[in-house]
Amino acid sequence: MPRKKIVLAYSGGLDTSVAVPWLKENYDADIITCTIDLGMVDLETIRQRAYDVGAVEAVTVDGRDTLVNEFLWPALRAGAIYEGQYPLATALGRPLIARYLAEVAAAHGAEAIAHGCTGKGNDQVRIEVGVAALTQGVEVIAPIRDWGMNRQDEVEYARERNLPIAPSNSKFSTDENLWGRSAEAGELEDPWAEPPEDAYEWTINPAAAPDAPAYVEIRFDEGVPTAVDGESMGGVDLIAHLNRLAGAHGVGRIDHVENRLVGIKSREVYESPAAVALHAAHRGLETMTLSREQSRFKERVAQEYAELVYNGLWYTAHRRDLDAYVAATQQHVTGEVRLRLHKGTCVVAGRRAERPLYDYGLATYDRADEFDHNAAKGFIDIYGLPVRTQNRRQG
Repeated sequence: MPRKKIVLAYSGGLDTSVAVPWLKENYDADIITCTIDLGMVDLETIRQRAYDVGAVEAVTVDGRDTLVNEFLWPALRAGAIYEGQYPLATALGRPLIARYLAEVAAAHGAEAIAHGCTGKGNDQVRIEVGVAALTQGVEVIAPIRDWGMNRQDEVEYARERNLPIAPSNSKFSTDENLWGRSAEAGELEDPWAEPPEDAYEWTINPAAAPDAPAYVEIRFDEGVPTAVDGESMGGVDLIAHLNRLAGAHGVGRIDHVENRLVGIKSREVYESPAAVALHAAHRGLETMTLSREQSRFKERVAQEYAELVYNGLWYTAHRRDLDAYVAATQQHVTGEVRLRLHKGTCVVAGRRAERPLYDYGLATYDRADEFDHNAAKGFIDIYGLPVRTQNRRQG
């Protein structure tokens, strides 16, 4: 009788490395690891490590372009930022990981999918809800949640089995992809304490950033960034370039006490230089191209979209419906935005659109003024009519 097959989302770290033998021992199964590069992964090194700890097969996937085009750009066009601060880097990567896990499980005839998420985080929800939406009859196993081991237990477990694992010396629990890097735990669990400098890797301390500001021009076509300083770039290269440039000026540091889906508050430190810069530029261009009503309603859509992503509901009709509205609003979000990067700040310094609603003839106060000032009195009379009526009748 063929052995059971389990596909494990494998990062190469301590948790998922000890999960390979644990799953083999507890489920009498062959373990197929799945490692996905979403921007910051050495696939070949992790692939070899998977074999070293006992995987029968190690699948690797370059998911960077898919992450950008199918997840990051839709969220950017929507303006999705969770609780006004977090650009959703990890949250946007998890549904794609779920999709690849489902595909690998189907290709190998696996009966189960496993992940290394803890029982108090959001990622367990994002991956398990995603897998459930994309598969039928596939069991989901959460070794870290189920076995009750702490970090020292895991190290001892690995030593007993001579696993080739060198535990990280990092004081923090970190995660990263193209869109951002997160750090939590350790000193960061005290929300009164300022994050130490070693919590950051992508951004320079704003106090030590260059004294002279940097200016960068970003081109958008229907809400999607396509060029920087006149040079056309694919999404992966564009984000990597802005991560380096903005990070070198201290842009993108976020210290956030957020509300997790599981009901607790968590202090998270994020670095998202490119995401912060692109969201600022995108909003700047939308001020030129969206009507007042569109802008106000889209703010509500952005909040809804952010919460949907954060809460693991990517694979829903609701998200697709929101995408349809967002796509309609982006038809004329085409043009350039100039950003000023200086000591941790990112400010729109200029914007121009191909089909702007901004009209110089209506906005100017010089001799080119085309606004009908005489129409203002009648407008004010009608606009103020309900105010005057209520105060006259009701006091």
